[in-house]
Amino acid sequence: MAVNRIVRTWDSMADRHPAGRFVDACLRGASQVMLQNNPLTGLLILAAIAWGSIRTGTPAVLVGVLVALVVGTLTALLLRVDASSWRQGLFGFSPLLTGAALPTFLAVRPLLWVYVVVGAAVTTVVTLALSNVLGTWGVAALTFPFVLTSWFLLMGAYQFARIRISTLSHPALPAPPESAHVPLTVEYLATGMAKGVAQVFLIDDWISGAVILVALAVNSRVVALAAILGTVVGTLVAVGLGVPGDPVGKGIWGFNAVLTAVALGAVLYRPSAAVTAYALLGTLTTVGVQAALTTALTPLGVPTLTAPFVVATWLFLLPKRDFAPIPHHERVEEATAVTTARPKH
Repeated sequence: MAVNRIVRTWDSMADRHPAGRFVDACLRGASQVMLQNNPLTGLLILAAIAWGSIRTGTPAVLVGVLVALVVGTLTALLLRVDASSWRQGLFGFSPLLTGAALPTFLAVRPLLWVYVVVGAAVTTVVTLALSNVLGTWGVAALTFPFVLTSWFLLMGAYQFARIRISTLSHPALPAPPESAHVPLTVEYLATGMAKGVAQVFLIDDWISGAVILVALAVNSRVVALAAILGTVVGTLVAVGLGVPGDPVGKGIWGFNAVLTAVALGAVLYRPSAAVTAYALLGTLTTVGVQAALTTALTPLGVPTLTAPFVVATWLFLLPKRDFAPIPHHERVEEATAVTTARPKH
């Protein structure tokens, strides 16, 4: 396939020079947010972020993403992490998300960029720490390093006079939604579903969501279909349960479901009918977890970020179910990969 030839050509070029390997690791880090390991997918995702952040008048998000991706990847290199894991981008994706979150929720001031740089470096350290701890249970850290680091940085911002809160909802007691009306038009729901894919990167733009789906299809059509399933299920369940229209239209109830559907339905388990059903149940659970965490975190004044995806996916990985037999030679290859490529997501 043409895409495979492009990737192979790029790999050959990147291997020839340290700068090329670094760029390759960064591109793969962008793709690893969606649990993919493809530099072309990563490049398209970055293009989607660029389009969405500029179109929505938030170019600081793009700057934060790029700065944090580079800082996080460089920090891992300086810490002499496992070379294979580093090259696969496993130390870039959580810092990237931290770099997207901070300019989204905090006012853009000079000191913010110090916050972003330090936050990205710390996210890499937290990735190492959580991977070691969670490896005891045989589960991946997923995006929890981003979640934990960003929660601390965002909650800390309430105490810093020179770090101004921008779009965070201030701490308050949870209250029932004022209105559950959602415009049940095909256009409204379809746009919200597309935004649900883009909101993985905190981008409120349906075109960006469409580009990200194309980026996923470049690497795996099954993964792209899983992402579509996730945002459709997340959006429709939210509508059915009476979530207010504005969050639905912005894709807020789709992005965690997207990640869970991709993780359980297309990446961490081998796709099959049984896995699809299991992933669907996990995706439904993600919506409930998101609602519960939204209630729990409202008094703290911080968003759930991708915590619902992390919690739901952990819960559905810990039972350690095998849904299909794996040939012996693949088991050997997977065991070798786990040994040489930690930490995993």
